[in-house]
Amino acid sequence: MRKFLILIPVFLMLFSSCKIFRSNLMLRTKADYKYDKLTDSLSNLDYKISANDHIQFQVETNDGFKLIDLANNQSNNIYRRELDALVGSDGQAKLPGIGYVKLEGFTIREAEDILRDKYTEFYVKPFVTVKVTNKRVIVFPGNGGIAKVLPLSNNNTTVLEAIALSGGITEDGKAYKVKLIRNYRNAKPEVFLMDLSTIDGLAAGNTKVLANDIIYIEPRYRLARTVAAELAPIVSIISSTIIIYSVIFRIN
Repeated sequence: MRKFLILIPVFLMLFSSCKIFRSNLMLRTKADYKYDKLTDSLSNLDYKISANDHIQFQVETNDGFKLIDLANNQSNNIYRRELDALVGSDGQAKLPGIGYVKLEGFTIREAEDILRDKYTEFYVKPFVTVKVTNKRVIVFPGNGGIAKVLPLSNNNTTVLEAIALSGGITEDGKAYKVKLIRNYRNAKPEVFLMDLSTIDGLAAGNTKVLANDIIYIEPRYRLARTVAAELAPIVSIISSTIIIYSVIFRIN
């Protein structure tokens, strides 16, 4: 029994940093991992349309100017139409009248200009507005059990806003180790490391998120609680075995 008690600390030291006790951790990086560099341009970044985005666009004629009907006291456009489309995996959306148009990689304003030029062939001075309706970002706020997929209604949502929308950093979350993972299709993911534990991290927190970004806040590792939870069943079995053995030994 004494030997067993002596071996317990050794056992804990050997396995406390291994996957046995930290199997719930995700998106790990090696100690010498080279994170991508945070730049000021990321704070001024405009949202870019991605594959699988659902877009809602509206086409109006006459540059969107509303004509006033004095007789009926109403205002209306000569022509107005609202439509929905899906940006496919090839980056193109199939639009009525003009067919397939590549929109992936363009900002909202750039997409509006592209569609306006396309619809000039059919309408007089077309005015086009575009809105992405299924933008989302995944946030792990420091506890894997409460991760959230957040819809983004604002084109300029920042990392801090996304964390706030998810409920903030949990008690077990490391505010000094926040990862922004940007996973472009068919490209190596960009991983930015942010320290939001001090006011100096405000600039990093103002980085704008894009669709399908992942914000991962590394959870704090509570060794005592984790070890207790992992070893409780083992200790219970050993204790029961010792009790049964003692009872049998005494009977004999």
